[in-house]
Amino acid sequence: MSKLNTDYFIRCIVTLEQAFRALNQQPIDSVLYDIYRAACVKEFEIILEQTGKLLKKCLKPYFASSKQVDQLIFKDIFRYAAKHNLINLEEAERWLAYRDNRNDTAHDYGASFADDTLVLLPQFIIDAYRMNEMIKNQP
Repeated sequence: MSKLNTDYFIRCIVTLEQAFRALNQQPIDSVLYDIYRAACVKEFEIILEQTGKLLKKCLKPYFASSKQVDQLIFKDIFRYAAKHNLINLEEAERWLAYRDNRNDTAHDYGASFADDTLVLLPQFIIDAYRMNEMIKNQP
């Protein structure tokens, strides 16, 4: 199996990090704050989705068939990743919490959802970079 290409994934992480940094330099009542906040939420969502897809590819060697892996739901992807020491248990729990935050507030894409997401971003960015390194280093 060839190494997974994480170019798009890392670009999303860098975009999120820069948007979050720029957001924190804007007055809360400014239009630029709203733009950067929206960018942060968008990149958060994309990174969550991409993480699940890339982790599935990393898990394929641990299953009898690709079809078994393709049928895994988000929570199972992270549970199996922790089981096979691709990530540690604490990381798996955080990724599941990120997803739960998204699911709990998906009906509200307004300021409340965005503000709840912003609180998660410092650790999320660290976890996303760590995930990228783990995925890149898979055989």
